[in-house]
Amino acid sequence: MKFDAFSAGVDPGGLRSKNEIRILLCYLLSSVDAQLTKGEIVAIMQENNLANYFEVVAVLSELIEKGTIAYEPDSGVCRSTDASRMIASQLDNVVPASVREHAVAAAVRLLARSRREQENRVEIHPIDRGYMVECHISGGEMDLMSFNLYVPDYRQAQLVKENFHRDPLAVYQMLLALITHNYDLAEGILRSSK
Repeated sequence: MKFDAFSAGVDPGGLRSKNEIRILLCYLLSSVDAQLTKGEIVAIMQENNLANYFEVVAVLSELIEKGTIAYEPDSGVCRSTDASRMIASQLDNVVPASVREHAVAAAVRLLARSRREQENRVEIHPIDRGYMVECHISGGEMDLMSFNLYVPDYRQAQLVKENFHRDPLAVYQMLLALITHNYDLAEGILRSSK
């Protein structure tokens, strides 16, 4: 296959042709069967060094312009179409299986993180001498737990938010274990989070 794409920032085995990038983008959206923003698509490709940033942006714009990938400007999301699903199913063997699997796994992780962040809210409120971080652990239609945590600066508030979103279930289980004096459970949670 002809290499016609920039390869800066691309790991060995990554994509170096515009055609491969087109196919992978179609495959990605078809495989996850979810809506992703342009930024999320580019982040998946960049964070995993699958293709050059500028090439991904250009190819994505081209696919949207041609209608191969649907784009909703109001919400900023992209989704697969019949055309992109057809391209993905007929040409998926052009892109190496490891690259396809890596891209889909990254998208699934991103969607899971996004869902965790939507279901388990964190709000940061400035107060007189720092910030109050308000965390909510959702149980569906109601909060299972919510708590406030004081931190002295915004950087620490962001760190609390990121760490909370990484595993809100572990936070819930740990607090429950400590409150009920179930130290064996607390120890197990600490061991599994290393």
